Amino acid sequence: MFTYSFRWDIIPANFSFLMSGLQSTLVISGLTLVLALLGGLVIAVMDMSRFRPLRWLGLAIGEVIRNTPILVQLLWVYYVLPIVFGINLNAWTALIIGLSVYSSAFIAETYRSGIQAVPKGQLEAARVVGLSDVQTFSRIILPQAIRMTLPALAANFVQLIKYSSLGAVISVTEITRRGMELSSSTFRPLEIFTFVAVVYFCICWPLAMGIRLWERRLASK
Repeated sequence: MFTYSFRWDIIPANFSFLMSGLQSTLVISGLTLVLALLGGLVIAVMDMSRFRPLRWLGLAIGEVIRNTPILVQLLWVYYVLPIVFGINLNAWTALIIGLSVYSSAFIAETYRSGIQAVPKGQLEAARVVGLSDVQTFSRIILPQAIRMTLPALAANFVQLIKYSSLGAVISVTEITRRGMELSSSTFRPLEIFTFVAVVYFCICWPLAMGIRLWERRLASK
């Protein structure tokens, strides 16, 4: 019969070690979100460009990124980019670049749906009052598109928190990696990874619930 002697005391004894990894997780997620928001906007603008080669390039970038596994992309950034360009990337930089590029492709679709939802009548009105295309986009279209897509953009932050755990594969010292290191030295994977899972849940679930309430409130207006 299977028997297992639980040792939950291993968690409080190493709490600060694990929490140092959580701090890295949140920093990585925050930096990645900022870069992905900017990158997604660039890809979305390319997707809707009147200049056909630029539009094709934007569509190709988005399709390639969205249809290949994020882990493969991360490993490609970490191992292949230094070979191709001769630039040695540390694990943190590779993780942030990899996650930012991946998330940018999905955020671009969110931006595009928001931009296309802006009534065309407002574009015509902007032209009538003499606004240029750049002014129309930055002052009329983009603010409304961002407002309509804010819940979806916030949901990307929840995804990034979970995706950051992939950094453990390339030895980024986020909370999952800390758990792996502690597990290998204490031989207590059940307790440690259960705790790590609970930490992720305690962060992501309230955020997800808050986003759902936010979406309902916006929909009721």
